[in-house]
Amino acid sequence: MDIIADILLAAGALGAGFYCLVLSRRLKRFNDLEKGVGGAVAVLSAQVDDLNKSLQSAQQVSDGSSKALQQLTGRAESVAQRLELMMASMHDIPDTGAAPAAAATAAEDEAMATAYEADPQPAAETQEEPKSSGLMFVRHNRSQNRVA
Repeated sequence: MDIIADILLAAGALGAGFYCLVLSRRLKRFNDLEKGVGGAVAVLSAQVDDLNKSLQSAQQVSDGSSKALQQLTGRAESVAQRLELMMASMHDIPDTGAAPAAAATAAEDEAMATAYEADPQPAAETQEEPKSSGLMFVRHNRSQNRVA
């Protein structure tokens, strides 16, 4: 009876050893750095590092853009103040060329009236102008604005 118990014990030990061998091979394949989960973890870790680097560079770029935008806003505010002062000082200048300007304005009004009569539907009714979100001031060529 002792011999049968020893044989069954040895068979159980051999079966457990074989089972451990199979499990160790599966675990090695599971943790393989090229094909298994270990490889996936390594790839994801590299991607996280790349994303962190790109996030830091994007933050630096946005900080630089923010500073540049603040500088431009400050310059625009100072230019707006100067323009307001210039417009206020224009009221002090005497109006000496009112007659030629009035004649040019009348000629413009007549040209607009003939254009309106030629086009039965004004452009404002056919298409609504979108609100401009761009520049507030447009620089004009001074030679075009002079009245001869």
